[in-house]
Amino acid sequence: MNLREAEEGKEYTIQQINTDDEELNAFLFSLGCYSGETITVIAHRKGGCTVSIKDGRYNIDTQLAEAIIV
Repeated sequence: MNLREAEEGKEYTIQQINTDDEELNAFLFSLGCYSGETITVIAHRKGGCTVSIKDGRYNIDTQLAEAIIV
């Protein structure tokens, strides 16, 4: 399941990130978003969702949320 399908407030473990963009992968890694890391969906928004990774909160768009498999 991807982040768009995830329940709000529930903690998940990232299984993989489906993107071929190396720059995007490097950016996500710098945020702490990589396979094996825990992620929590705080809220689903119209244009994406708000997630918590480690000690930070981030807004990600729908396309990226669909690429993150939990």
